[in-house]
Amino acid sequence: MGEIAALTTALCWAVAARMFRVLGRSFSPLLLNMWKGVAAIAILLLVTQFILPPVLVDSNTLYWLLLSGVIGIGLGDTFFFQALNKIGDSQSILVAETLAPLFTALLAMAWISEWLTWQQWCGAALVLFSVDVIIKIQRRNELNVFDLSGYVYAGLAALCQAIGAVISRDILTTVEIDAFNASQIRLIGGLVIIVLLMLVTKQKWLPTTTNPKRTWLFFLGATVIGTFAALYLQMVALTYSKAAIVQTLFATSVILSLVVAKVLGEKVQSKTLIWSVLALLGVAILIGSEYA
Repeated sequence: MGEIAALTTALCWAVAARMFRVLGRSFSPLLLNMWKGVAAIAILLLVTQFILPPVLVDSNTLYWLLLSGVIGIGLGDTFFFQALNKIGDSQSILVAETLAPLFTALLAMAWISEWLTWQQWCGAALVLFSVDVIIKIQRRNELNVFDLSGYVYAGLAALCQAIGAVISRDILTTVEIDAFNASQIRLIGGLVIIVLLMLVTKQKWLPTTTNPKRTWLFFLGATVIGTFAALYLQMVALTYSKAAIVQTLFATSVILSLVVAKVLGEKVQSKTLIWSVLALLGVAILIGSEYA
């Protein structure tokens, strides 16, 4: 169940990435991050307050989930946006998607004694290597940009993602809390940092658009898919599967974005299909070894 939730999360990110890219014409990265957090928290509040039974969260659980959101969502996304500005999307994704699962595996072993089998290491390596090759094929014609600070930001983004994932995994496996409430608390933690950054950088609070109604409706759809649904599924994945496996499966969003492109009628290079098959083989190894 955890692996399916992780793959569905990756699909949500692949679809939402297309939508957020369009919204990037009206929203700055930080503004977009803030408003999607606000919207997702509002939706989660409706679910947790009016649909689910009341949940009492002790102060220790609240603290760790807020910290997970501050580090994984607030700082992690901010570092990633900085990397995008410095070295572009292909290099940023390449570094972050490669390092995040590795950092997660190492932290999970040290923090919560969660070890991978040799089969799972092999499956993870195959997935990550295939994803890296696909990114390089897709971006082959772009100029290689070297800015050391950009790679540092991408590495920090991966580290923050890993810390956030391991903290969440630790809480979700030791405390009785549902994925909706856990997601809500993490988002609040992340939103605090984002709002502070908005204030410090003195950014405007509303998007620039000639059609506000259409922009906000499109934004709501992207938020439901890419933030509300994706974050809930992420918590479900971390509840039932090892943190390193979950973080590796998230990297398949690169491959699933190719599927989305194909559905939309865009041309996808044939070489990427071979590496996509190899990545899926890695996924099969990860899932199969979990139940072996």
